[in-house]
Amino acid sequence: MLIDTKLMFSDAQAITADTVSTNVIDILPSGGSINAGDTGGPTANLTMNLAGGRPLYLYILVTTAMVSAGSATLTIALESDDNTSLSSATSHQTIVTAVTAATMVAGYWLAKGIVIPQGSYQRYVGLRYTTNTSDFETGNISAWLSDIPYSDEQYEAGSLTGVN
Repeated sequence: MLIDTKLMFSDAQAITADTVSTNVIDILPSGGSINAGDTGGPTANLTMNLAGGRPLYLYILVTTAMVSAGSATLTIALESDDNTSLSSATSHQTIVTAVTAATMVAGYWLAKGIVIPQGSYQRYVGLRYTTNTSDFETGNISAWLSDIPYSDEQYEAGSLTGVN
C-alpha cells in the first residue's frame, strides 16, 4: 500500500501520555483566503462531509511496543476542530477503547482499514490518544487515512498480478 504523507496523522509518534496526533489534516479547500466572501474563499468555520461519496479508511499500527509499569491502556478517537490543537474538538468515532500495553506489541494493528464515518467534519481532522489509569513508558504508533481498503490477498511466487 502506498501511504500519502499528507494523510498521515502519526509517523512513529511516541505515545506516553494524553496527546493528539503530531499531524492534523487540513481539509479546507483552496480557492481564496479565509473569510474572502464573494471572492470565493471559504469561511473559517467551514465543515465538510469527509468520506461522503467515497469511503476513507483509517489505519493505526503499533511500530514500537507500548510499555507500562502500571496498568495503562489506550483509547483513540477521531476528531475534528476549527484549530490545529484540537482544543475544542468534536469526536466523530472512538476507534479503540482501553487496549492494554501487553496487547500492543510492535506490528499490532489497532485499526486495519476501518471506514471512517461520514459527517460534518470541521477544518482540522486528527486523532486523540488518551492513556487511561497510568501513562506509558515507551511506545510508538503510526496512523494514516487511505482511500484503499485493506486486503489480505497474497500471490504465489512467480504469479502475475497485472503490475509485474
